[in-house]
Amino acid sequence: MDCISQLAAQLGRQLQDAGAKVTTAESCTGGGIAEAITRIPGSSAWFEAGYVTYSNAQKSKQLGVSAELFATVGAVSREVVEAMVRGAQAHSGARYAVAVSGVAGPDGGSPDKPVGTVWLAWGDGERLYSVRKQFAGDRQEVRRQTVKTALAGLSRLLAEENPSAG
Repeated sequence: MDCISQLAAQLGRQLQDAGAKVTTAESCTGGGIAEAITRIPGSSAWFEAGYVTYSNAQKSKQLGVSAELFATVGAVSREVVEAMVRGAQAHSGARYAVAVSGVAGPDGGSPDKPVGTVWLAWGDGERLYSVRKQFAGDRQEVRRQTVKTALAGLSRLLAEENPSAG
């Protein structure tokens, strides 16, 4: 079993033990976090919903992210991923959520948000954490590292640790 599958299986055990469900709100990973979770047998017991909101319009429509945020801070920002977490929780009813938005490349970067820049956020209905990461590698590697970081952060959150510390 690969590292991502191991993280997803561990997360599933933690969610099952807690009697809780998780939701994902993804942009740059295109559903990769949800796919990793649902590849684990029995995941219907702990996975509630996945939102793949690649465009800003869908972040607003599906998750309720304010269109004003995109104009002021951009889609790849702390404010947007935190709003994505809150929206995914509100729309799905899941206690736990993770959201990601980033620049996977090979183009689309800027001086302040170069390729590999990813914002992640995690929430449990009470606490909300976020972190900016700068991942190296090509598009596939940036996405893989984002999925891995998202799952590891959810696992830390369930262990009542700061998910952004890893």
